[in-house]
Amino acid sequence: MTADRTQPVVRTPYGDVRGRYEDGIAVFRGIPYAAPPFGPRRFRPPVAPTPWDGVRDAGAFGPTPPKPPYSEAFARLLSDPVVPGDDCLNLNVWTPEPGRGARLPVLVWIHGGALTRGSSAVPVYDGRAFARDGVVMVSINYRLGVEGYGLFPDAPPNAGLRDQLAALEWVREAIAEFGGDPDRVTVFGQSAGAISAGALLAAPQAQGLFRRAVLQSAPPEAFDRDKVRRMVRRMAARLKIPATAEAFAAVDRELLLRTQAEVGRLSTPVLGGPSFGIVVDGDLVPQDPMEALVEGGAAPGVELLMGWTQDEYRLWLVPGGLMERVDRLGPVALAGAMARCHCGSDVPRGYRALHPDARPAELLGQMVTDHLLRIPLHRLADARPGSSYVYEFAWPSNLPDLGACHALELGFVFDTGDVPESAKLAGEGAPQELADAMHSAWVRFAAEGDPGWPAWDASHPVRVFGADGPPVVHGPRDRELALWDAESAGELTPRESTPALRPLPGSPRRSTAPLSAVRRLRRSGGARRP
Repeated sequence: MTADRTQPVVRTPYGDVRGRYEDGIAVFRGIPYAAPPFGPRRFRPPVAPTPWDGVRDAGAFGPTPPKPPYSEAFARLLSDPVVPGDDCLNLNVWTPEPGRGARLPVLVWIHGGALTRGSSAVPVYDGRAFARDGVVMVSINYRLGVEGYGLFPDAPPNAGLRDQLAALEWVREAIAEFGGDPDRVTVFGQSAGAISAGALLAAPQAQGLFRRAVLQSAPPEAFDRDKVRRMVRRMAARLKIPATAEAFAAVDRELLLRTQAEVGRLSTPVLGGPSFGIVVDGDLVPQDPMEALVEGGAAPGVELLMGWTQDEYRLWLVPGGLMERVDRLGPVALAGAMARCHCGSDVPRGYRALHPDARPAELLGQMVTDHLLRIPLHRLADARPGSSYVYEFAWPSNLPDLGACHALELGFVFDTGDVPESAKLAGEGAPQELADAMHSAWVRFAAEGDPGWPAWDASHPVRVFGADGPPVVHGPRDRELALWDAESAGELTPRESTPALRPLPGSPRRSTAPLSAVRRLRRSGGARRP
């Protein structure tokens, strides 16, 4: 590294890069870790970039992968910058002390966005606070949507996940030059980024590339191959082309994005539907990641920090007025939620008994949140006691109706509440003391493997951020989660349901909703998980 305190130069495996000092932090943006994934490399696994001579400027974010924009309702809450260009497999590094002698802990950020949106250029994900506090932070771009997760007969699956693996291999090779310790790498991600981190946690090819993992608001999971295949087939039908990678590669990129957005418009976390996702491929993902971690003994010794926000579902339902639509639909909404959760009517009856004053949309949203997030994360923590730490984010947004919604915790984790993009979701006046508490927990976990509260055990300790009461509680919401176990075992006794939650006439007890009811609710509105 050069001694220049204005524009530091660091060597990477493919050539030297020149960054910038910003408030005492060395920042390098847009460093390629793989070649542009277009032309003959379209829909193929990533390959190494072409080495360059001289010094490459790394002062600005690199191109972002192709992606459709958020809907107007979501764009008011979530930022998603677009940087044009083909060289989109790039990453960024924030470091307080570039050079091989520092050996600082490393955090590698995988952004969310339903595997269809997002990038490392989102201002909320700025790594300056982590570097300020002694951590080298890396954020990465990876292929999205059909480019990264299309399922074709003539191309390997999971291209976007393979991009993430290539970025981690780059970190292993290069991060010491930036002051990082390659033996103290923590992968952290939120939503689709957490699903990705979970898949990498279980992937044999990723073993040894990181020591710890943080899963925010999503568990490890593999998507149903048929759901992903249906996305591709529906796109192909609209485009009037074969459902092959060769045919898709010949389509104009903007047309492909518009078609993807149209086909995915009605998919929603609440009711599911065809979507892009990580699939079992017999190679990088040899089995369902959750099963590999819970039953297969994958990633032994890797410490986990994981959790959720108290009102995840509100980001899925509030934009566009879907909360009100769910309330109006009543039994139809209930039928759809029961189908999504593969449960009978006893579960919503139990939720109503526990929360008698809640709106139908609140109950059903909480049901789906528990099914998608809390239950699998509890299961993962139960399988790894002593090395798992669990949190809940409970501070409600200052914006109306959002509560402690999905993605709200990110500005606190990154300590970027001062950037305008954080206020889009949190509103004005977010408490700095909450950011101090969350951010320092993530720093401590990256450095020591202990975020500052008891590890998971039979008492189910959970660190609650942003709520009144003690910071660590034991067994929060275990009553709700016990409903699912009792329902599965047939131990719940029928009781009269509230009229707004009464099942559709003739609904069977399990996997219950008529498809017509699910489709009616999907047509009423909704949005993919950000």
